[in-house]
Amino acid sequence: MSGRPRHATQDAATGLGDSDKTAAVEPITTTRDLAAACARLARHPFVTVDTEFLRETTYYPLLCVAQIASADEAIVVDALAPGIDLAPFFELMVDERVLKVFHAARQDIEIVWHMAGRIPHPVFDSQVAAMVLGFGDSISYDQLVQRVTGDNLDKSNRFTDWSRRPLSSAQLAYAVSDVTHLRDVYLALADDLARRGRSEWVGEEMEILTSPETYRVDPENAWQRLKTRVRKPKELAVLIEIAAWREREAQARDLPRGRVLRDEVLGDIAIQAPTSFERLSHVRSLPKGFERSRWGGDVIETVQRGLARDLKSLPPIDRQRPTSVNGATVELMKVLLRMTSEQHGVAAKVIATVDELEQIAADDAADVAALKGWRRDLFGEKALALKQGRLALSVERGRVIARERS
Repeated sequence: MSGRPRHATQDAATGLGDSDKTAAVEPITTTRDLAAACARLARHPFVTVDTEFLRETTYYPLLCVAQIASADEAIVVDALAPGIDLAPFFELMVDERVLKVFHAARQDIEIVWHMAGRIPHPVFDSQVAAMVLGFGDSISYDQLVQRVTGDNLDKSNRFTDWSRRPLSSAQLAYAVSDVTHLRDVYLALADDLARRGRSEWVGEEMEILTSPETYRVDPENAWQRLKTRVRKPKELAVLIEIAAWREREAQARDLPRGRVLRDEVLGDIAIQAPTSFERLSHVRSLPKGFERSRWGGDVIETVQRGLARDLKSLPPIDRQRPTSVNGATVELMKVLLRMTSEQHGVAAKVIATVDELEQIAADDAADVAALKGWRRDLFGEKALALKQGRLALSVERGRVIARERS
């Protein structure tokens, strides 16, 4: 794929048009200028968007810079400028007349959701589109730009401290370059999706990406993201409570979860269930003296709440492990998945996950994405047919072939 928008002449080294270069030097620092810029941007059918943020020391991401481009201009917004109100930016993000184009949009959308309580819409994620078009699993932005446009991005400012002021000219040029290249990428991907009849596939993914449920964090469900050794109902009960407590503490203090307690510590607490300061001091993965900290008593109370839970009301600890038969079925489905991915030019990861294959192997009516929508048409029906013996895999001339059994 190739193609550049015809709106302006671009510098080969930076990818910036003449108006873009000016914007890169002067970041927007006032609400008035931001409102004027967003009004101009809102007159276009699409804008490209990226954000620069920090979250190493916080629970919630700290938005430092937002960059936006239309066909005519590119702007950089200093989100930390004193007194600036980002309301015009948030309004643009929810303007239904304007498509917002991101790459790997989830964290960008999460920032808007946290700061404004609103979800950008409509959106287009170039990473998802690239997977649907066969660029591989979760392709990085710089790799996608290189493959679509042939340009090599300057990555020297990728890990810069975006909270420091003033922003350097190199930082500003980097920020603008991200969204100006994304214009080219979007136009090329959208054209290819339309030509191959896959625009609706991406649209289905955007419904999930723009659902508030994707971004709501319920402390009571925090345990589900953990990989632990718990095997007994009592251990699970404590794990649910201690994970919920950590989530609430991290949110209230705006700290990373690991700054409160590391994941492996939660598992140890769930298994050992310390109900006294002495027993808490024997949890070896805890920092020495933790039982005497402000959190020591909270942890003991939380463990006691877990132990008091009705074990019959708990969710299943773990999905039943596949039997050897199911395991073999899953391996065959992996072959079918790879064959389907190569045949149709769609990243295997976006078609089905290993977890989904395991669920299909155990249940024909599994509630998984691979058995819904375009995925079912492309792969799910064949996976069920393979499982039920109606489809056979064979190797012919070095290629895997799927044939219906007579």
